[in-house]
Parts: sequence; structure tokens; C-alpha cells
Amino acid sequence: MINQNKYLTNGVYVTPNQFNVGDKLRISYDGLLSKSGANHLYAHVGFGNRWNEVKDIKMNKTTSGFEATLPITKTEPLYVCFKDCANNWDNNSGRNYTFDILD
Repeated sequence: MINQNKYLTNGVYVTPNQFNVGDKLRISYDGLLSKSGANHLYAHVGFGNRWNEVKDIKMNKTTSGFEATLPITKTEPLYVCFKDCANNWDNNSGRNYTFDILD
């Protein structure tokens, strides 16, 4: 089984744990930016190490941080980082948050 929730210590959680092209992924974030008081947060997402189909998706504020639903449109790994409205970023110390897509 793939461990898609390997970033729990950074405050990043995804459901479901396994996903394919056509699925919708729910990503929750209660990491550094959330804990620093961000009022608005965006998930900066793309596919593959070249960041294909890049989008900034506004996340909804919840009682436990932020969350958004991301459409899975490619079989390449999903890359995610987070930014707030002051242009502060959480990119997992330059490694980004990556999630495998099943064929």
C-alpha cells in the first residue's frame, strides 16, 4: 500500500489514501502557514517534476486549518506546495509535497 499521508508531521493530510485519474483528492493543511495565522491559503499544484497543468486552488478555512478538493487529471505524481496571501510559501523545505497517482 502507498503511504500518501507521509506528511502528517507537516500538517498535510490527503483522502482517499489511493487515487486514480478522474478521482478527486481532498487535501487538508494545518502546517506552518496555518499555524502562523494565515487567513487565506492556496494549494499550488501541478503534475510531474515539470509541474504540468499548474493551478492555484483557494483552500477553505476550517476549524482545523484549511482544505481543498483537487481533481486528478494525470498519471504523473501530484506536486503540491502552499502559499498564503502575503506570498509566504510552505514547499516542504524545497522538496514539495508529492503524491503518487495509480494507473
